[in-house]
Amino acid sequence: MKKKLSMERIFIGISGLIGAGKTTLATTLAEHLGLEAYYEPVGDNEYLADFYKDIKQHSFAMQIYLLNKRFLQHQQIIWQGKGGVQDRTIYEDTVFARMLMKSGLMDQRDYETYCSLFENMSNFMCKPNVIIYLDVSPEISLERIGQRGRNIENEIGIDYLGKLHQEYEIFIEEISRVIPVIRVPWDQFRNVEEIASAIEREYRDTSFLRQVVKWGG
Repeated sequence: MKKKLSMERIFIGISGLIGAGKTTLATTLAEHLGLEAYYEPVGDNEYLADFYKDIKQHSFAMQIYLLNKRFLQHQQIIWQGKGGVQDRTIYEDTVFARMLMKSGLMDQRDYETYCSLFENMSNFMCKPNVIIYLDVSPEISLERIGQRGRNIENEIGIDYLGKLHQEYEIFIEEISRVIPVIRVPWDQFRNVEEIASAIEREYRDTSFLRQVVKWGG
């Protein structure tokens, strides 16, 4: 008989492309499991508007800003000892940094500095219990970005999202070796409550020997 895993004090990270539905799922999943939700710093991000106007000029500053904010949030979840659901993890920032570097939008020197800082910070971090990856296509991502109508996101194009999606596939394969990952084909679920229940069931009933879990396909 499989040992059931307690959902109390569990630390869940929600991962996925821009507009994938991370915030919606984080809110519902936190309510479903009686945990606190921790959201991505968007409204108070003083670099965001400048970043989308001139990505190359502000890419390094943007990534350092987010790394700092997410490190503080990550540590808060750990220090409070109550678990939580985090809308985008600190590990995921490396997806954006690597894509920016490969696209010529971040200097190699800046990227190496970023990676060195991330590695030093990661030595002080406890890993999440599980990462939920909301897998959506670049086309769906772009459609949802348009639907939510944030003016600062108007410059995001399909090429940018396509490159991000490629890096996400690499990231998920790599991170699943050290943190359990549930890959959710988001478009196959019409109801957020359904997906929250499926995640809870999958977590309770699976041993999670560092594999990427897929269902619905």
